[in-house]
Amino acid sequence: MTRWIRPRSLILTTAAALLAGAGAIALAAPAQAASCENGYVGLTYDDGPNPSTTNQLLNALRSNGLRATMFNTGQNAAANPGLVAAQVSAGMWVGNHSYTHGHMTQMSQQQMQSELSNTQNAIRNAGGGTPTIFRPPYGETNGTLQSVASSLGLRTVTWDVDSQDWNGASTAAIVQAASRLTNGQTILMHDNYQSTISAIPQIAAGLTQRGLCAGMISASTGRAVAPTGGGNPTTPPPSTGNPTTPPPGGGSCTTTYTAGQQWSDRFNGSVTVNGSNNWVVTVTLRSPQRVLATWNASVSWDSSGLVMTARPNGNGNTFGMTIQHNGNWNWPSLSCRTA
Repeated sequence: MTRWIRPRSLILTTAAALLAGAGAIALAAPAQAASCENGYVGLTYDDGPNPSTTNQLLNALRSNGLRATMFNTGQNAAANPGLVAAQVSAGMWVGNHSYTHGHMTQMSQQQMQSELSNTQNAIRNAGGGTPTIFRPPYGETNGTLQSVASSLGLRTVTWDVDSQDWNGASTAAIVQAASRLTNGQTILMHDNYQSTISAIPQIAAGLTQRGLCAGMISASTGRAVAPTGGGNPTTPPPSTGNPTTPPPGGGSCTTTYTAGQQWSDRFNGSVTVNGSNNWVVTVTLRSPQRVLATWNASVSWDSSGLVMTARPNGNGNTFGMTIQHNGNWNWPSLSCRTA
């Protein structure tokens, strides 16, 4: 397959033309963003993570350009912390689905509190951040449970469409259920069914045909929204900032990566440098990613096209880039040293 590679000078010239004198102005949305003209829906998967299916599920979602919310049980998160981290690395959001998946409306308030707080801790300890949305098992809730959830900073979220995958629904039936989604609605699916994983390519195609995109669930409204519209359903884990320390004797600086606007084929990110105004940041992409544009830094590349070196260009200590992910949603790795 022939791959067209943009000359790096054209990348920088294009970025400069778009952003000159404007600081960190967001790039114009690419044509692909028009596919979201009819809004956003929430794809949700309960009961994970599971060693036998979670990686398959994540691969299917990523290869079809979809993001989803994973409502994890605390006991599964505690038993499979690496899979929680994999969910986050794949660009998914993580929600609370209780610790043991019991009938919570039959529990005492103290038991409810334990179920939810233990799940918060299990997900946080596994690198999944601190969830801000909670899906009650079986959709069963009452005033006491919602009060307990609110006390932990959790909004209770159920669903609008039930895929019936838990009830033996076929792949075709799951795809048909997803076709009923409208703007802001969410669909209930589960982590551990092959029929559900097999439905993902057709769900993705159906959303595109209907001008809908897979979005995140707002902790403010409980509705599906654009990924940049209203916050993240998880508070990022402490490691998200990618702190780096230079070799001894080279001064000190650290970097923080912040996710920006995202489309089906690309995403924006910004890097903030702390500790020095005279820095050199090395940005290493995840193959087969490519940078399409940069702003607020002078950049150069190595021969592989995957390692970018950024230096100050007089526009402060925050710079940004647009990355064409080519199926790899992982954020770039960063290292920092002083010049």
